[in-house]
Amino acid sequence: MILKGIFAALASVFNEDLSLDIKSTISHAFDVEKNGSNVAFLGSTSQAQLISVSEKIKLIEKLSENNFPKDCLIGTGCNSLNENINLMKHSIKNGFDKFLIMNPAYYKNTDQGVYNFYDNIIQQVPDSKIILYNFSKLSGYSFSADLVKKLASDFPKNIVGMKDSTGNLFDNLKISNFSMFVGSEIQLLKALEFGCAGCISATTNVTHSLARKVYDDFINKRRQTVNDKLCTIRKIFDDSGDLISAVHSFMSEEDIKYKRILPPLALLSLEKHQELLHKLKQIDFVPKKNMAA
Repeated sequence: MILKGIFAALASVFNEDLSLDIKSTISHAFDVEKNGSNVAFLGSTSQAQLISVSEKIKLIEKLSENNFPKDCLIGTGCNSLNENINLMKHSIKNGFDKFLIMNPAYYKNTDQGVYNFYDNIIQQVPDSKIILYNFSKLSGYSFSADLVKKLASDFPKNIVGMKDSTGNLFDNLKISNFSMFVGSEIQLLKALEFGCAGCISATTNVTHSLARKVYDDFINKRRQTVNDKLCTIRKIFDDSGDLISAVHSFMSEEDIKYKRILPPLALLSLEKHQELLHKLKQIDFVPKKNMAA
């Protein structure tokens, strides 16, 4: 199985009491999907580590009830081995078998320990298709090429790809029947030239159409006309200093519900918020509507 394309690491929406607003989160996901991007739920951009397991269970059930496309990715956002396994079994029961899973954070990770983590998951959830999530900034660990090769070789039906947000593997690791995704639109075109599968990014919550055009133009061997703008937008978000906060701050201009974010995360400061909008306006990338209070 080869996954390809553009995936948005979906931003979650929250109620006033900071519980997960499942209906609005799914509505946002359908909007992103309509604009050309597949969706990855419950990853780092979704604030999954901060969302309760019971809310994740309800979200997965509602995705099934709403007939959301089955090619989406479900992140588990858990350090606990058993919570990962239980959520994955629940997800498969509801028709979703593709997962984006990071190694546990907080404790020291070694290649052998990380191998054991995925080995245990696969033994308990043999029908799962797993995209490894390589993001040392959050997990404190960078996957080695040797470990990825071993996992893909030992579990070819289960370990089907990687999101390489650390950036140490996407341009030099070649594995057959394995989907390598980058974590930034800045790397997208280069990655496609290296034979990668696409991109899974926080900012494709808002750059979905541009990113999809870059992808489609590459696949169809057409001249690139929007890649420079796409990369500039991503750099502006990166320069804000906090990607998740910047995405929520930008989208709060479209709908005030995106102002809600789970502690310890916070929106950009007023100064940073205005700077973000000013830079984006200069390249004609502005919120669709202004509902900000």
